[in-house]
Amino acid sequence: QVQLVESGGGLVQPGGSLRLSCAASGNTFSISAMGWYRQTPGKQRELVARMANGGGTNYADSMKDRFTISRDNARNTVYLQIDSLRPEDTAVYYCSADGPLGHRYWGQGTQVSVSS
Repeated sequence: QVQLVESGGGLVQPGGSLRLSCAASGNTFSISAMGWYRQTPGKQRELVARMANGGGTNYADSMKDRFTISRDNARNTVYLQIDSLRPEDTAVYYCSADGPLGHRYWGQGTQVSVSS
């Protein structure tokens, strides 16, 4: 089993930046990729970015300009840098980890709110 805990969310003004963190624990050896998704009420959870163990990344097309994913494999931690935040970025951001047999683990989510 893998447990994921996100942190770093909060209330920021438009144009600001945030760095989200997600720490994995448990059977972290089984993780093949980690990523970030976001979800707002009434909308489906959408991919933000994903990074495989070897460093390959996959971004949603709309996220490539302002979102940057990074990983510290030694610490079993994945980060999401968000720059030039806009109100439409307001969402709950979820950390993910891909385990064996196609199983995807999820964190509890961290709230990002962008407002003046």
